[in-house]
Amino acid sequence: MTRKDNIIYLDYHATTPVDSRAAQLILHYMTTAFGNASSIDHEYGDEAERAVSKSAFQVAELVGASPKQVIFTSGATESINIVLQGSLLSQTNKKQRIAVLPIEHKAVLDTCHALAKQGLVEIVYLKVDSKGRLDLEYLEQVCASGLSLLCVMAANNEIGNVYPIQAVGQIAQKYGIPFLCDASQAVGKIPINFEEWGITYLAISTHKLYGPKGSGALVIRKGYHLQPILFGGGHQKGLRSGTLNVPGIVGLGEACRLRQLEMEEDEQAIAIKRDRLQKLLLEKIPNLTVNGDLSSRLSGNLHISIPDVPNSAVIARVRHQLAISTGAACSSGVETPSHVLQALGLPSNFIEGALRIGIGKFTKSVEIEQAAEILSSAVHLIRQSMCF
Repeated sequence: MTRKDNIIYLDYHATTPVDSRAAQLILHYMTTAFGNASSIDHEYGDEAERAVSKSAFQVAELVGASPKQVIFTSGATESINIVLQGSLLSQTNKKQRIAVLPIEHKAVLDTCHALAKQGLVEIVYLKVDSKGRLDLEYLEQVCASGLSLLCVMAANNEIGNVYPIQAVGQIAQKYGIPFLCDASQAVGKIPINFEEWGITYLAISTHKLYGPKGSGALVIRKGYHLQPILFGGGHQKGLRSGTLNVPGIVGLGEACRLRQLEMEEDEQAIAIKRDRLQKLLLEKIPNLTVNGDLSSRLSGNLHISIPDVPNSAVIARVRHQLAISTGAACSSGVETPSHVLQALGLPSNFIEGALRIGIGKFTKSVEIEQAAEILSSAVHLIRQSMCF
C-alpha cells in the first residue's frame, strides 16, 4: 500500500494540515489545561475561560470585529444554520425572502432548500456569468425589491472566485438588509473587515486556515439577534448551548493569530506556485482550460477542465501520487455534477472533465513540478486508451 508521505497534497480547499504551532497549543489544552470554561469555581475553569476569551480576541483581530461579537461553533456549517434557522425563528410572522448566490456552499443552499420545502422561505437566486462573477446591478435590484436576508460568500470553494464583499455590504446596508457571508474559504487568505464592510453575520471554519476540524465561529453584528437552535445550558449569551470545545477554540485563535502575522507573505508565495503549475499544465495538456475569474481568485486555487477526459479516470490514475479532487468535499460519498459549474453554464464535457487543485503554505516548489508531470502523464495515457 502506498504511504501517504509519498502523495503530494493539493486539496487545501477541502482541508488544511494543522500548523504545528497550533497543534502544540491544542494538545496542551487537551491534556494539561483541560478545564471546562464554564466551571467558575476553580483555576482549571478560569484558565480555560481565559483561553476562550483570548481566542475571541484573536479571531476578531483577523476579521476586523469586536471579541464580543464572536460566538464559537463546530464550524461554518453550524454557523450558517444558526443564522438561517435562527433568523427565521426571529421573524415567525411572515414568510422570509432570502437571496443567495447559486454557487454558494451546500451548507447555505441545502438549508435554504429545507426551509423552502416547509413553506417558510422564498429563495431568490442572484446572477453569475460564465466565469462565476457576481452581477452587482441585479443584486441591487433584488435588494431594492425587499429581502429578509442576503447570502453572498467571500470566496468560492470550487472555482476560487473572490467576491466584492465590501460592495455587497454597502448595498445591503443601503436597503437595510441583514447580510450573511460564508467566509470559510477566505478568512486567513484575504483581508476581511467585518465592521467596515457592513457584514451582519460572518461564518468561519478553523480547518480551512491551518487549524483543527470541528471548530469554527460565527461573528454577529451588534444589534442583531438570533433565536437559538440548540438548547441546554444557555452558553455563549444563550445562542449556542453546549460545553465549549476549548482545544478547538484555542486552535482557531492561534491559527488566526498566525494568519494575521503571515498571511500576506504566504499568499504571495502560494500564488507564485499556483501560477507556475497553471503554466506547466497549459503547456503539457492540450485543450485544458482554467475556470473561474482569473483576475479575482484565491491565491491557491487552480480549477481546470480537460474536456472529454473524465475526471474520475484522472483521479483513478493519480490518487496514489497526487491528492486533488473533482469538486467540493461537501457531499460525502455522493457523486453528482458540480452545482457550481452547472450554474456557470459550462458544457457537460467541461464539467465531467473538471478538477480542483488547492495549493497551500506547506506546498513545496518541487511538488509543483512533480504534480504537473504526474497529471499530464495521466491525461496522456487516458487519451491514448480512449483512441482504441
